[in-house]
Amino acid sequence: MVAIAQVETMIKSELPDAYVQVEDLSGGDHLQAIVVSAQFEGKTLIKQHQMVYKAVQSKMATEEIHALALKTFTPSEWEKAKSVE
Repeated sequence: MVAIAQVETMIKSELPDAYVQVEDLSGGDHLQAIVVSAQFEGKTLIKQHQMVYKAVQSKMATEEIHALALKTFTPSEWEKAKSVE
């Protein structure tokens, strides 16, 4: 099991400008993350997710994180998404 704060720190180390919100979905190894970063500008959704997975690769390799559901946004996409809620 990995700490939520540790996952957030790992993502922010790869994407320093990111807003990161991680949620435990079931028992500590199934997580969901919302990541907002200007570094996602002009990148496909797949590339955005690859950037986040790269940050947590070591914990996924040891299966401390078994599953990570991602929602990635650019800052402008995030503002639009928040206004819809």
